[in-house]
Amino acid sequence: MSEAGEAKSRGARLSLSALTGLPAPVARPDYDIGAVRVGIVHLGLGAFHRAHQAVYTDAILGRDPQWGICGVSLKTPRATAALAAQDGLYTVLEKGAEGTSARVIGAVREMLFLGRERDRVITRIADPAVRVVSLTVTEKGYCHDPATGRLDLTHADIAHDLAHPEAPVSAIGVLVAGLAARRAAASGPINVVCCDNLPHNGRTVDGIVTAYAQALDRSLADWIGTQVAFPCTMVDRIVPATTDADIAEAGRLLGVADAAPVVAEPYNSWVIEDRFAASRPRWEDAGAQIVADVAPFETMKLRLLNGSHSTLAYLGFLAGHEFIWQASADPLLATLIERLMADEVRPTLAAPPGVDLGAYCAQLVARFRNPALPHRTQQIAMDGSQKLPQRLLATVRDRLAVGGSIANLALAVAGWIRYASGLDEHGKPIAVADPLAAKFAAIASAARGNAAHIADGFLGLTAVFGTDLPTNAVFRRAVSRDVGALFRDGVRRTIAVHNAQPVSTS
Repeated sequence: MSEAGEAKSRGARLSLSALTGLPAPVARPDYDIGAVRVGIVHLGLGAFHRAHQAVYTDAILGRDPQWGICGVSLKTPRATAALAAQDGLYTVLEKGAEGTSARVIGAVREMLFLGRERDRVITRIADPAVRVVSLTVTEKGYCHDPATGRLDLTHADIAHDLAHPEAPVSAIGVLVAGLAARRAAASGPINVVCCDNLPHNGRTVDGIVTAYAQALDRSLADWIGTQVAFPCTMVDRIVPATTDADIAEAGRLLGVADAAPVVAEPYNSWVIEDRFAASRPRWEDAGAQIVADVAPFETMKLRLLNGSHSTLAYLGFLAGHEFIWQASADPLLATLIERLMADEVRPTLAAPPGVDLGAYCAQLVARFRNPALPHRTQQIAMDGSQKLPQRLLATVRDRLAVGGSIANLALAVAGWIRYASGLDEHGKPIAVADPLAAKFAAIASAARGNAAHIADGFLGLTAVFGTDLPTNAVFRRAVSRDVGALFRDGVRRTIAVHNAQPVSTS
């Protein structure tokens, strides 16, 4: 039996001491992990961060070991406990057409759980050696109104944090508590790097943080305005949820157990605005792009990738597809997505420098169809109320402004309403995971199966649609018609009839 096989048979797990015994094909840190110092605090120690920003950071630690990551789990100790038991190490499994490769990441040097170690988290943000706080807390983690991008002062977590700023529970409350401690300690300027899919994410988080700080202490808000930079970013990598099969595969490839692997596609992109208040890692040495204006990249990705992803999730789930790769390979959905991108999304975009939009769309289709990535439609479908404004509705507004067709976009929005109403085409309950799920259920209950009433109820959600779209006759008519068709005819017939209509040239 090989050395790796013997280690596995003894029940060994991934650790610093196990690194030298890993099989040769497994990539691993090429730097002295013991020399790495914490320079980044990351809020939201989930799979996406560990498959994206941490990978970029890991790649530059050999040249600059001052940028180790303190990863903070906000809601559950599950991730921190698993990583702590492995000396912070975990595997990224890259799955593509050529097979699976394994890379062990050592960038996460400290793991904290907010529920038990709040003071340590705040102290870390105040540490003068820390010059970056990054975030992946999902759209709903910012406690904001998705339709306006503004802080929701009535949000339960925000109300709690404003009443108890010394014991925050929200990402925003924790961040501002850390910034307040940093100001008190005279620790100097810092960069806050949002890596979530918010429109103009740096500016949006700046506004949310400033509004929260102003509600606490105007002088703190003033300090943040001069000492904290919020660069915009665009992040792009498909990272499905890790399964038991993935954990087993990591064990086979490593020869030791890894309780915390993450899975990702080979593709990886990170575009960051060159707007910093303090020193930062040279992520560009690992392939990130540092640019003057992120907006064209961000808009392209949100509208083409994320907008198509959400469309595939809602309509694909209703059509019986468990995974995105299955939905994207369905001829009906494939035609819809191609028309959505070509006819309605691309006309609203200015191509980023060096990007061919046609080639980008073709690449997206290939990425969606990667069968090695079992990305569940219901995973993408989560939190639709927080996602629709930037993924679909911003495009709708641009199209309406020039009198362009919104036929494909309207069907995508109708798909969300049909999904969020809570019953599939066979009358089976749908597990709708969304901050507004209780409101959705109330709308559906009051409608008593009447599709027109369901459409009216959902279109009345100003937190999603604002005040402009519900009063736009073109939008309202198109969405209501498609909601009715989805309930009356089912998703497959509705899409088939839709696809048979002439391609719009407007």
